[in-house]
Amino acid sequence: MSQANTRKLTLLSPPLPYFIESDRVTYIPGDEHPNRTNIGAFDLLFVNSGALHIGEESRRWTVGAGQMLILRPDRWHYSTAPCKEQTVFDWVHFQTSGPWEETDRPHGGALHGDYYVFPIRLQKYAELPSPARARETFARLHEASSDSSHASFWERQQLFLRLIEMLDEGWRADSAPTSVGVAERAAAFLKLNYRNPVTNGELGDALQLHPNYIARCMTEVYGCTPQQYMQLYRLDQAKLLLQKTDWPVARVAQETGFRQTPHFSRVFSEHAGIAPLQYRKQYMKEEAVRAAEPDQR
Repeated sequence: MSQANTRKLTLLSPPLPYFIESDRVTYIPGDEHPNRTNIGAFDLLFVNSGALHIGEESRRWTVGAGQMLILRPDRWHYSTAPCKEQTVFDWVHFQTSGPWEETDRPHGGALHGDYYVFPIRLQKYAELPSPARARETFARLHEASSDSSHASFWERQQLFLRLIEMLDEGWRADSAPTSVGVAERAAAFLKLNYRNPVTNGELGDALQLHPNYIARCMTEVYGCTPQQYMQLYRLDQAKLLLQKTDWPVARVAQETGFRQTPHFSRVFSEHAGIAPLQYRKQYMKEEAVRAAEPDQR
Protein backbone atom coordinates (compact mmCIF):
# COMPACT_ATOMS: atom_id res chain seq x y z
CA MET A 1 0.00 0.00 0.00
CA SER A 2 1.40 3.42 -0.94
CA GLN A 3 2.04 6.18 1.56
CA ALA A 4 -0.94 8.11 0.20
CA ASN A 5 -3.21 5.19 1.14
CA THR A 6 -1.92 4.86 4.71
CA ARG A 7 -2.32 8.47 5.80
CA LYS A 8 -4.79 9.02 8.63
CA LEU A 9 -6.47 11.93 10.32
CA THR A 10 -6.67 11.60 14.11
CA LEU A 11 -9.20 13.69 16.04
CA LEU A 12 -9.25 13.58 19.83
CA SER A 13 -12.67 13.36 21.44
CA PRO A 14 -14.21 14.90 23.45
CA PRO A 15 -15.10 17.25 21.90
CA LEU A 16 -16.79 15.33 19.11
CA PRO A 17 -16.38 16.54 15.52
CA TYR A 18 -19.50 18.32 14.29
CA PHE A 19 -21.43 18.49 11.03
CA ILE A 20 -21.65 21.77 9.09
CA GLU A 21 -23.27 21.07 5.70
CA SER A 22 -23.54 18.46 2.95
CA ASP A 23 -24.92 17.79 -0.54
CA ARG A 24 -24.90 15.35 -3.45
CA VAL A 25 -23.51 16.68 -6.75
CA THR A 26 -23.48 15.43 -10.33
CA TYR A 27 -20.68 16.48 -12.72
CA ILE A 28 -20.92 15.95 -16.45
CA PRO A 29 -17.79 15.22 -18.53
CA GLY A 30 -15.57 18.30 -18.48
CA ASP A 31 -16.70 19.51 -15.03
CA GLU A 32 -14.08 19.66 -12.29
CA HIS A 33 -13.81 20.24 -8.56
CA PRO A 34 -13.30 23.91 -7.60
CA ASN A 35 -9.91 25.20 -6.47
CA ARG A 36 -10.01 26.49 -2.89
CA THR A 37 -7.62 27.44 -0.12
CA ASN A 38 -8.10 27.30 3.66
CA ILE A 39 -11.86 26.73 3.62
CA GLY A 40 -11.92 26.29 7.41
CA ALA A 41 -13.63 22.88 7.40
CA PHE A 42 -12.75 19.29 6.55
CA ASP A 43 -14.16 18.31 3.15
CA LEU A 44 -15.17 14.63 2.99
CA LEU A 45 -15.80 13.40 -0.56
CA PHE A 46 -17.46 10.07 -1.38
CA VAL A 47 -17.83 9.06 -5.04
CA ASN A 48 -20.93 7.08 -5.99
CA SER A 49 -20.08 6.73 -9.69
CA GLY A 50 -17.46 8.04 -12.06
CA ALA A 51 -14.23 9.55 -10.71
CA LEU A 52 -12.92 12.80 -9.22
CA HIS A 53 -9.33 13.96 -9.81
CA ILE A 54 -8.25 15.93 -6.76
CA GLY A 55 -5.02 17.43 -5.43
CA GLU A 56 -4.07 18.82 -2.04
CA GLU A 57 -0.81 20.75 -2.02
CA SER A 58 1.72 18.29 -3.56
CA ARG A 59 -0.45 15.13 -3.29
CA ARG A 60 -2.90 13.89 -5.91
CA TRP A 61 -5.66 11.28 -5.99
CA THR A 62 -8.16 9.76 -8.37
CA VAL A 63 -11.21 8.98 -6.26
CA GLY A 64 -13.34 6.31 -7.92
CA ALA A 65 -16.72 4.75 -7.20
CA GLY A 66 -16.98 3.51 -3.59
CA GLN A 67 -13.92 5.50 -2.52
CA MET A 68 -13.62 8.50 -0.20
CA LEU A 69 -11.13 11.28 0.43
CA ILE A 70 -10.90 13.78 3.30
CA LEU A 71 -9.35 17.15 2.47
CA ARG A 72 -7.88 19.29 5.25
CA PRO A 73 -9.37 22.65 6.30
CA ASP A 74 -6.00 24.43 6.13
CA ARG A 75 -4.60 23.43 2.72
CA TRP A 76 -4.95 24.25 -0.97
CA HIS A 77 -7.36 21.88 -2.78
CA TYR A 78 -7.59 21.79 -6.56
CA SER A 79 -8.71 19.77 -9.56
CA THR A 80 -5.97 17.83 -11.31
CA ALA A 81 -8.15 16.98 -14.33
CA PRO A 82 -11.75 17.37 -15.52
CA CYS A 83 -14.17 14.46 -15.11
CA LYS A 84 -14.04 12.09 -18.07
CA GLU A 85 -17.50 10.65 -17.39
CA GLN A 86 -20.61 11.58 -15.46
CA THR A 87 -19.60 11.60 -11.80
CA VAL A 88 -21.93 11.59 -8.80
CA PHE A 89 -20.43 12.29 -5.40
CA ASP A 90 -21.41 13.27 -1.87
CA TRP A 91 -19.56 15.96 0.06
CA VAL A 92 -19.69 16.75 3.76
CA HIS A 93 -18.09 19.69 5.52
CA PHE A 94 -17.27 19.10 9.17
CA GLN A 95 -14.99 20.53 11.83
CA THR A 96 -13.65 19.83 15.30
CA SER A 97 -12.74 22.28 18.04
CA GLY A 98 -10.37 19.74 19.59
CA PRO A 99 -6.81 18.83 18.57
CA TRP A 100 -6.22 16.86 15.37
CA GLU A 101 -3.34 15.75 13.18
CA GLU A 102 -2.52 14.00 9.92
CA THR A 103 0.16 11.30 9.82
CA ASP A 104 1.21 8.17 7.98
CA ARG A 105 2.59 6.43 11.09
CA PRO A 106 0.70 3.20 11.96
CA HIS A 107 0.12 4.19 15.60
CA GLY A 108 -0.53 7.85 14.89
CA GLY A 109 1.69 10.81 15.62
CA ALA A 110 1.77 12.98 18.71
CA LEU A 111 -1.94 12.53 19.50
CA HIS A 112 -2.91 9.47 21.53
CA GLY A 113 -6.00 8.50 23.43
CA ASP A 114 -5.68 7.93 27.16
CA TYR A 115 -7.88 7.04 30.12
CA TYR A 116 -10.31 9.85 29.20
CA VAL A 117 -9.77 10.93 25.58
CA PHE A 118 -10.69 8.71 22.61
CA PRO A 119 -8.79 8.99 19.32
CA ILE A 120 -11.04 8.93 16.25
CA ARG A 121 -8.88 7.76 13.34
CA LEU A 122 -10.07 8.29 9.79
CA GLN A 123 -8.25 7.14 6.69
CA LYS A 124 -7.56 10.10 4.44
CA TYR A 125 -8.14 8.06 1.27
CA ALA A 126 -9.85 4.69 1.30
CA GLU A 127 -12.25 2.31 -0.37
CA LEU A 128 -15.25 1.87 1.91
CA PRO A 129 -16.01 -1.75 2.85
CA SER A 130 -19.77 -1.11 2.69
CA PRO A 131 -20.48 1.56 0.04
CA ALA A 132 -24.22 0.79 0.00
CA ARG A 133 -24.45 1.53 3.73
CA ALA A 134 -22.47 4.73 3.22
CA ARG A 135 -24.74 5.85 0.34
CA GLU A 136 -27.83 5.34 2.51
CA THR A 137 -26.32 7.36 5.39
CA PHE A 138 -25.27 10.17 3.04
CA ALA A 139 -28.74 10.27 1.48
CA ARG A 140 -30.42 10.57 4.90
CA LEU A 141 -27.91 13.25 5.91
CA HIS A 142 -28.65 15.34 2.80
CA GLU A 143 -32.40 14.96 3.35
CA ALA A 144 -32.08 16.16 6.96
CA SER A 145 -29.91 19.07 5.82
CA SER A 146 -32.76 20.49 3.77
CA ASP A 147 -34.85 20.90 6.94
CA SER A 148 -34.11 23.76 9.35
CA SER A 149 -36.24 22.48 12.24
CA HIS A 150 -34.94 21.92 15.77
CA ALA A 151 -35.39 18.14 15.46
CA SER A 152 -33.51 18.12 12.15
CA PHE A 153 -30.44 19.69 13.79
CA TRP A 154 -30.09 16.73 16.14
CA GLU A 155 -30.79 14.25 13.34
CA ARG A 156 -28.02 15.77 11.19
CA GLN A 157 -25.46 15.56 13.98
CA GLN A 158 -26.46 11.99 14.84
CA LEU A 159 -26.27 10.82 11.23
CA PHE A 160 -22.90 12.52 10.79
CA LEU A 161 -21.50 10.85 13.91
CA ARG A 162 -22.84 7.52 12.65
CA LEU A 163 -20.90 8.14 9.43
CA ILE A 164 -17.72 9.02 11.34
CA GLU A 165 -18.15 5.90 13.48
CA MET A 166 -18.49 3.83 10.30
CA LEU A 167 -15.24 5.27 8.91
CA ASP A 168 -13.39 4.79 12.20
CA GLU A 169 -14.59 1.21 12.52
CA GLY A 170 -13.60 0.54 8.90
CA TRP A 171 -10.00 1.57 9.59
CA ARG A 172 -9.85 -0.53 12.75
CA ALA A 173 -11.24 -3.59 10.98
CA ASP A 174 -9.11 -3.32 7.84
CA SER A 175 -5.74 -1.78 8.66
CA ALA A 176 -5.38 -0.93 12.35
CA PRO A 177 -2.17 -2.34 13.84
CA THR A 178 -2.79 -5.29 16.18
CA SER A 179 -1.33 -3.31 19.09
CA VAL A 180 -4.15 -0.75 18.85
CA GLY A 181 -6.82 -3.41 19.36
CA VAL A 182 -4.91 -5.04 22.22
CA ALA A 183 -4.32 -1.72 23.98
CA GLU A 184 -7.97 -0.67 23.64
CA ARG A 185 -9.22 -4.04 24.95
CA ALA A 186 -6.86 -3.75 27.92
CA ALA A 187 -7.96 -0.16 28.61
CA ALA A 188 -11.64 -1.18 28.52
CA PHE A 189 -11.00 -4.01 31.00
CA LEU A 190 -9.05 -1.72 33.36
CA LYS A 191 -11.77 0.95 33.28
CA LEU A 192 -14.42 -1.65 34.06
CA ASN A 193 -12.45 -3.02 37.03
CA TYR A 194 -10.68 0.09 38.38
CA ARG A 195 -12.26 -0.25 41.84
CA ASN A 196 -10.50 -3.57 42.38
CA PRO A 197 -6.82 -4.59 42.31
CA VAL A 198 -5.87 -5.91 38.87
CA THR A 199 -2.46 -7.51 38.44
CA ASN A 200 -0.71 -7.78 35.09
CA GLY A 201 -1.24 -11.52 35.28
CA GLU A 202 -5.00 -11.12 35.75
CA LEU A 203 -5.13 -8.71 32.85
CA GLY A 204 -3.24 -11.25 30.73
CA ASP A 205 -5.69 -13.99 31.71
CA ALA A 206 -8.66 -11.78 30.85
CA LEU A 207 -7.31 -10.98 27.38
CA GLN A 208 -5.65 -14.39 26.93
CA LEU A 209 -2.38 -12.69 26.03
CA HIS A 210 1.06 -12.50 27.65
CA PRO A 211 1.26 -9.59 30.14
CA ASN A 212 4.51 -8.34 28.62
CA TYR A 213 2.91 -8.13 25.18
CA ILE A 214 -0.06 -6.19 26.61
CA ALA A 215 2.29 -3.78 28.39
CA ARG A 216 4.24 -3.23 25.17
CA CYS A 217 1.03 -2.51 23.21
CA MET A 218 -0.28 -0.07 25.81
CA THR A 219 3.06 1.75 25.92
CA GLU A 220 3.00 2.07 22.11
CA VAL A 221 -0.58 3.33 21.94
CA TYR A 222 -1.10 5.23 25.22
CA GLY A 223 2.44 5.97 26.31
CA CYS A 224 2.07 4.21 29.67
CA THR A 225 1.96 0.73 31.19
CA PRO A 226 -1.30 -0.95 32.29
CA GLN A 227 -0.67 -0.11 35.96
CA GLN A 228 0.13 3.53 35.12
CA TYR A 229 -3.02 3.71 33.00
CA MET A 230 -5.09 2.27 35.85
CA GLN A 231 -3.67 4.75 38.36
CA LEU A 232 -4.35 7.74 36.10
CA TYR A 233 -7.92 6.58 35.53
CA ARG A 234 -8.46 6.09 39.28
CA LEU A 235 -7.15 9.60 39.96
CA ASP A 236 -9.55 11.05 37.40
CA GLN A 237 -12.45 9.26 39.08
CA ALA A 238 -11.23 10.53 42.47
CA LYS A 239 -11.32 14.12 41.18
CA LEU A 240 -14.93 13.65 40.09
CA LEU A 241 -15.92 12.28 43.51
CA LEU A 242 -14.17 15.13 45.31
CA GLN A 243 -16.11 17.58 43.14
CA LYS A 244 -19.52 15.95 43.25
CA THR A 245 -19.74 14.43 46.77
CA ASP A 246 -18.96 15.40 50.34
CA TRP A 247 -17.49 11.99 51.11
CA PRO A 248 -14.45 11.93 53.35
CA VAL A 249 -11.10 11.34 51.69
CA ALA A 250 -10.97 7.79 53.06
CA ARG A 251 -14.17 6.84 51.23
CA VAL A 252 -13.04 8.52 48.00
CA ALA A 253 -9.84 6.50 48.21
CA GLN A 254 -11.76 3.26 48.79
CA GLU A 255 -14.28 3.92 45.99
CA THR A 256 -11.49 4.49 43.47
CA GLY A 257 -9.47 1.38 44.23
CA PHE A 258 -6.90 2.77 46.69
CA ARG A 259 -6.69 0.51 49.71
CA GLN A 260 -4.79 2.92 51.98
CA THR A 261 -5.82 6.53 52.46
CA PRO A 262 -2.28 7.88 53.10
CA HIS A 263 -1.09 6.26 49.86
CA PHE A 264 -4.02 7.79 47.97
CA SER A 265 -3.35 11.25 49.43
CA ARG A 266 0.33 11.07 48.51
CA VAL A 267 -0.29 9.87 44.95
CA PHE A 268 -3.08 12.43 44.44
CA SER A 269 -0.90 15.28 45.69
CA GLU A 270 1.95 14.27 43.39
CA HIS A 271 -0.44 14.12 40.45
CA ALA A 272 -2.59 17.23 41.08
CA GLY A 273 -0.06 19.39 42.91
CA ILE A 274 -2.38 19.80 45.93
CA ALA A 275 -3.88 17.51 48.57
CA PRO A 276 -7.37 16.00 48.01
CA LEU A 277 -9.15 18.31 50.48
CA GLN A 278 -7.41 21.35 49.03
CA TYR A 279 -8.52 20.23 45.57
CA ARG A 280 -12.14 20.03 46.78
CA LYS A 281 -11.98 23.48 48.42
CA GLN A 282 -10.43 24.99 45.32
CA TYR A 283 -13.14 23.49 43.13
CA MET A 284 -15.91 24.73 45.44
CA LYS A 285 -14.39 28.22 45.43
CA GLU A 286 -14.24 28.28 41.63
CA GLU A 287 -17.84 27.08 41.43
CA ALA A 288 -18.95 29.82 43.83
CA VAL A 289 -17.20 32.46 41.70
CA ARG A 290 -18.86 31.16 38.52
CA ALA A 291 -22.26 31.10 40.22
CA ALA A 292 -21.88 34.71 41.35
CA GLU A 293 -20.75 36.07 37.98
CA PRO A 294 -24.26 36.54 36.44
CA ASP A 295 -25.33 38.64 39.44
CA GLN A 296 -22.32 40.91 39.04
CA ARG A 297 -23.05 41.85 35.45
